[in-house]
Amino acid sequence: MLRTPTDETRLRILAWLKDPQAAADGVTADAVAERFSLPRPVAVTHLRLLEATGMVCTSRSAGRVCYHRDDMRIAEVARMFEKGW
Repeated sequence: MLRTPTDETRLRILAWLKDPQAAADGVTADAVAERFSLPRPVAVTHLRLLEATGMVCTSRSAGRVCYHRDDMRIAEVARMFEKGW
């Protein structure tokens, strides 16, 4: 869990998901692939790793999976690091 979000691409994805436009409805794997010039399977891998660590959650819209930041989980992990964990 601790190693996974340190990848720069995943950190950039999390930062983008903080943008109000991206945060409103979430983003699809296709949108992530396009935004970061990644092959779709690579974007999906990054998103699944972020989901597995709880940094993002998913919803379905028009049959597509949309990814959203889980700010509560991100804050929880940040607190663990602040406490010297």
